[in-house]
Amino acid sequence: MDKKVYYIIALIAVLITVATVIVVYKISSLQNHTPQEIIVHLNNEHRVFVPSIPSELEFCNEKVPLGDFDVKERMERELLVNVHWSSATILSLKRANRWFPVIEPILKENGVPNDFKYLAVIESGLTNVISPAGAAGFWQLMPNVAKEYGVEVNDKVDERFNLEKATRAACKYLKEAYSKYGNWTLAAASYNFGMNGIDKQIGRQKSRSYYNLSLVEETNRFVFRILAIKEIFSDPWKYGFTLTEEELYKPIKTKKVVVKKEIKDLASFAVEQGINYKILKIFNPWLRDNTLPNPSNKTYYIEIPEDNEVEVSGE
Repeated sequence: MDKKVYYIIALIAVLITVATVIVVYKISSLQNHTPQEIIVHLNNEHRVFVPSIPSELEFCNEKVPLGDFDVKERMERELLVNVHWSSATILSLKRANRWFPVIEPILKENGVPNDFKYLAVIESGLTNVISPAGAAGFWQLMPNVAKEYGVEVNDKVDERFNLEKATRAACKYLKEAYSKYGNWTLAAASYNFGMNGIDKQIGRQKSRSYYNLSLVEETNRFVFRILAIKEIFSDPWKYGFTLTEEELYKPIKTKKVVVKKEIKDLASFAVEQGINYKILKIFNPWLRDNTLPNPSNKTYYIEIPEDNEVEVSGE
């Protein structure tokens, strides 16, 4: 047989094998889903599509007026952005599996609707980011607001990066805003625009409905961004996100070390706890320096991974 023909046949065989493997993989990954879900997913996977808007939507059990063309188009915009900015949405889905179990009980404990966990997603992507304006942490609290709600903020300790404390501070703000406005939608909008800003626009525009107010672009999009993330997270398959359980970031069990005095060297403290400085900072990003001054003997809780939960490399 001519060598050229032989190579062509061999190449075709390889391509057929690869295609077969891909098909088998796809079929196995689509198990436990209805035929309709599989068709939607395969269609979405191979084309740029316009995600469908549900006929009804609610935010914190408050109905979204989708019959208003402006409301519907604003919702569609945020669905399009979050569905097709897939890398950011995938990362948020992965992180949510780790961090929602921390956030959800605190919301429930404080009487704040579970939908507000999605506010943390749109604010920070569930990462401890710092905005150009100086807002920080998962909940993007400004320093003055954080301090007002009992969060310590200085150059050594910044509890805006302590997820539990920051979530509780966000709950206090949202409950105060709800008491003021009587609905969670305006409370959410005020989280972005401030209560003073919302008050001025209510007085100016003679409306107490978020959906009827003309607001600055960021606030105008804010609640719809939450709704889009809620919709995608509620049914990822519908929008083409098919992460397996193994692909999600796992929660990591920790134990709390009680500290009531100064720590002069956090690196040495980490070694004493059987971890390294990097791991200490990953689990306690609110520690902003390499020391922990404590002149008032305040009680701090430092998170340490439980045994065998995190592999700590050598020096």
